[in-house]
Amino acid sequence: MHYRREGAGFPLVLVHGYLGGSAMWSNQIAAFANRYDVIAPDLAGFGESSQLVSPETINEHAQNILDLLSDLGIERFHLLGHSMGGMVVQQMVALAGERISRLILYGTGPLGKLPERFETMEDSRRRLSIEGVEATALRIAATWFLDGSDAEGFPVCAQEGRKASLQTALNGLIAMEHWDGRNALSAIKSPTLVLWGDKDRSYSWPQPEALWKTIPKCSLAVVPGCAHNVHMEKPDLFNRLVGDFLAEEPLAMIKDPRSL
Repeated sequence: MHYRREGAGFPLVLVHGYLGGSAMWSNQIAAFANRYDVIAPDLAGFGESSQLVSPETINEHAQNILDLLSDLGIERFHLLGHSMGGMVVQQMVALAGERISRLILYGTGPLGKLPERFETMEDSRRRLSIEGVEATALRIAATWFLDGSDAEGFPVCAQEGRKASLQTALNGLIAMEHWDGRNALSAIKSPTLVLWGDKDRSYSWPQPEALWKTIPKCSLAVVPGCAHNVHMEKPDLFNRLVGDFLAEEPLAMIKDPRSL
C-alpha cells in the first residue's frame, strides 16, 4: 500500500474517500508536518495504490491500514477520515479502538447506503458501467465543491479519481452500501470531532448528526458555505479546527452546544 509520510511527532493518519487519493491531503500534510508525523495512505485500488485489488468491504480497508501502521511500528495515533474514509476509520476504531488517541470524522456518517446522496448507489453503478471511470470521476468530483468543476481543488480530485479501475470503483460502492456502523458509535471512547460542510451533497445532515448525538465524547464543527471537500474549499479554517482539536484547545465554535 502506497502512503505519503512527512514530519515528526505524534502520528496523525489521514484517510481519503471514494475515488480519492493521498494527493488530496497535500495542504494538510504541509500544515501539520511541523507538529505531527503525518501519514496519508492510498487505499487499496485508489491513488498510487491502484495496482492493488480493492476490497469489497470497509472492514478489509480498515484492516489494511491497521496492518500498514503496525508494519511502520506505529501503535497509537490520531485518526482522521473523510467520506468513505470516514467509514473506514470508524471500522478501525471498532477493530482497534485502544490505538486511536483522537478521532476526526469528516464529511461522513455511520450508514453506508447514503440515503440522501446526490444520486443512489444503483445510479452510480449503472452510470459507471455505461460512462466509465473517468467520466464518473469528473462528474462526482464536481459535486464535492460549491463551484463544481471550476473549483481550485477540482483538478487534483479529477486526477486522483482517474487512477481507479472500473472494478475498484464498483467495489467501493459495494463496500459502502453494505456497511453500517451505527451500533458501534456508543462504544467509541476516543475524544471525537465531527466536521461537516453545510452544503454537502454526499452526506446530508442526519448522517453527521447521528455521529454527534451518539458518540459519547464528541464535538461538532459545521462549516458554512462549503460542500463535501471543506479541506480544499476552506483549507485554513479546516486546518485551524483540526489543529485546535488535536491540541486539546478547541475553539468556542466547535464546543458541544449541548453543554451551553
